[in-house]
Amino acid sequence: MLLIEATGVELDHRSLQHSFGDTLRRLRVSQGLSQEALAYLAGVHRTYVGSVERGERNPSLVNIARFARALGVQPSELMPTFPLD
Repeated sequence: MLLIEATGVELDHRSLQHSFGDTLRRLRVSQGLSQEALAYLAGVHRTYVGSVERGERNPSLVNIARFARALGVQPSELMPTFPLD
């Protein structure tokens, strides 16, 4: 599914989910955390972490904030970047 922004830029939601998941995994691994440990710290189910990292789930703002807090980063550090033009 493609999302059309007001600027006319198309964003593929699957690409965004995969990018978010890749960033989450990279930060988790860099801190030496298992998926289970991150799940515990973030207050989510352990299988949820894996499905987000694989880009299978579209995390809510609340869960993005939970992951960020658990990793000691700002939520913006988890968000994928994309071209603005």
